[in-house]
Amino acid sequence: MIAALALVAGVVAGVFFEPTVPLWLTPYLPIAVIAALDAIFGAVRARLDGVFDEKVFVISFASNVLIAALIVFLGDQLGVGSQLSTAVVVVFGIRIFTNAAAIRRHIFRA
Repeated sequence: MIAALALVAGVVAGVFFEPTVPLWLTPYLPIAVIAALDAIFGAVRARLDGVFDEKVFVISFASNVLIAALIVFLGDQLGVGSQLSTAVVVVFGIRIFTNAAAIRRHIFRA
C-alpha cells in the first residue's frame, strides 16, 4: 500500500512541478528506465513464485540502474556509446520479456 501511495505522490509531484532533465543526463535516462523495469518485472515474478525479498529488490533495482548507467558512460568515453546503449537495451529487454513470460505462465497457467 505504501508503494502505491508513493507512486501516486510521485506522479502528482511530477505533473505539478514539471521537472526537466539536464542535457548531460539525457543519454542515461532511457537506459535507467529499462534497467528499473527489469528489476520491477523480476520482483513481480519473484512475488508470484513466493520468493520475493525486499532487500534483494532494492539492491537489484539500484545496481541495475547504476551498472547500466556506468556501461553507457564508459561507452560514451570510448566513443561507442550508442553501441553499448543498444547492448544494454537488448540484454534488459530479453530479461524483461523472460520475466513477462514467466508472469504470464503463472497467472494464466499457459
